[in-house]
Amino acid sequence: MSRSSTRTPFHALLSFLLVVGCSLGVQAQKIHVVYDKQLNFSQFKTFAWAPHGAVAHPMLAANIVGAIEDELQQRGLQKVEISNHPGLVIQVYGSIEQDSTLYSNDPLYNATGGIPPFDPSFSGSLWSGYYGNTTVTIHKGQLVVDLIDGANKKLVWRGMSQQNLAAHDPNKLVSQVNTAISKMFKQYPGKVVG
Repeated sequence: MSRSSTRTPFHALLSFLLVVGCSLGVQAQKIHVVYDKQLNFSQFKTFAWAPHGAVAHPMLAANIVGAIEDELQQRGLQKVEISNHPGLVIQVYGSIEQDSTLYSNDPLYNATGGIPPFDPSFSGSLWSGYYGNTTVTIHKGQLVVDLIDGANKKLVWRGMSQQNLAAHDPNKLVSQVNTAISKMFKQYPGKVVG
């Protein structure tokens, strides 16, 4: 047997393992985006962040804010203060280490009667019904980015990510979150400018 023929099965096995490993890594991160397909997103020129309190992971939160702002600015939107009546208001929910429950009737979502229910299975409609006081469970490893029409108080775009997070490796965690946000905004219906 020649030397090259003994390498072929090994290289085939190695290639197979690499492909399977990459596939499993990709499957571990589920991204789902829903938005109002009847809406002309080019009407939105500005965005602002919804007011929020203290966060458990301030450095990660700052990274998430920066990544989302970059994505919207690449699409031609300008950041303004919430008092300047932005076109879009950003609301973010997430959990790293455990499931968390939120009880709210958030006035930002008045057109849907509060925070619309999250869909951890990434299926079902977000665009029907009135929800009033809502109990929302954010599952471990889930990140939800909502864009709300600032004038109409209506949810118009939602990006969701579910994955096993590297909670004890800050660099990997930031990389995972940045990848998730980038994948979400590839499905934002506005074009990247410049």
